[in-house]
Amino acid sequence: MWVINLHLYGIVEGNIVNYITQIRGVSYKPSDLHDSLNENSIILLRANNIDEGKINFEDVVYVDKSKVSETQILRENDILICASSGSKNLVGKAASFNGNIECTFGAFCKVIRPRNIFGSYLSAFFQSKYYRFHISQFANGANINNIKNEHINSFSIPERSFEEQKEISYKVSSLNRIIESYNRELDLLDELIKARFVEMFGDVQDAKKHSDKQLKDICNTVTGGTPSTKHAEYYNGTIPWISTVSLGPNYIDGTTAKAFITQEAVDNSATKIIPSGSILFGTRVGVGKSSINQVEMCTNQDIVAIIDLDESKYNKLYIKYVLDTYQSYFDSIKKGATILGISSDDLKNIYIPAASLYEQNRFEKFVKQIDKSRSRIQKSLEASQELFDSLMQEYFG
Repeated sequence: MWVINLHLYGIVEGNIVNYITQIRGVSYKPSDLHDSLNENSIILLRANNIDEGKINFEDVVYVDKSKVSETQILRENDILICASSGSKNLVGKAASFNGNIECTFGAFCKVIRPRNIFGSYLSAFFQSKYYRFHISQFANGANINNIKNEHINSFSIPERSFEEQKEISYKVSSLNRIIESYNRELDLLDELIKARFVEMFGDVQDAKKHSDKQLKDICNTVTGGTPSTKHAEYYNGTIPWISTVSLGPNYIDGTTAKAFITQEAVDNSATKIIPSGSILFGTRVGVGKSSINQVEMCTNQDIVAIIDLDESKYNKLYIKYVLDTYQSYFDSIKKGATILGISSDDLKNIYIPAASLYEQNRFEKFVKQIDKSRSRIQKSLEASQELFDSLMQEYFG
């Protein structure tokens, strides 16, 4: 068995087998499920309920209690792990259970139950980059990626006194709470902008009743492309080339570019140089995400660029938020055999709420004031995340 050795990081370790029990999930048939929670059923968690180190209860199922053994009922400090998935990125993701509700877990998951170790300390280990990196090396399979018991057992964990474990757990959980608090503040700012938009301009779903203007009437659009990867020299240039991963913030520059390409790459592919001040919109793999580019750049085929907007009548940031508020509509019309998306025509056919340029500019001013607060919070968040990462490196390698 390959045992992962933390001595390489200058850390004294003990084999994790001495501190855990692994428990397999509940196997069940559709006929074993109930429509709701009742005296004969129990909440069953699945891999989708593991969300960035936390357990969410947004999409659970209810399985008959007869299918569940005593050991398969989750206990406080149990660590729920996605053990099997079609996505290698999801396999191994973990979350600690706080014991506030009776639950079990499905067959594509497993539970790590701590013993002779402080539960929060073990939970911190399973959130470390060290764990995530090495567990990803184990996930393999033709169609389904699996984490086996021996994979988990191959880990070593830093041996520390119970008091040291408590101290580390306290520091890690405190920083986690601070990071969560900053993220909540950012989410609240987003909600504030959305509420202000609706207050000023109404629901975009009613735009057709009050406007005869569609997006295609007020601008032109350009779709991107991908230069051939067979020509490595195409990707050794200075022109930012982005994917939908970069989209989302109100404004973006070239720092988040997926690559920097040459003029030759542009000349020999479907990608195009998009002028600064355009609105970039994701139509696949991130449908609905949008940003305004502050520098010239190129995009891949999953992005439509909105150019030549009549700025005597329309504010770019206003149009960006119109697109944002259409998100639920875009989600409802996505199509595709493997990757869901919308067409450029779907985008161009949306109606733009009628609003004076004065009101649009007022909205832009409001958003920019919020962005100042967002920038301060973001800096604090990044500093806290940097400290968190540093401590996790120190504690777990």
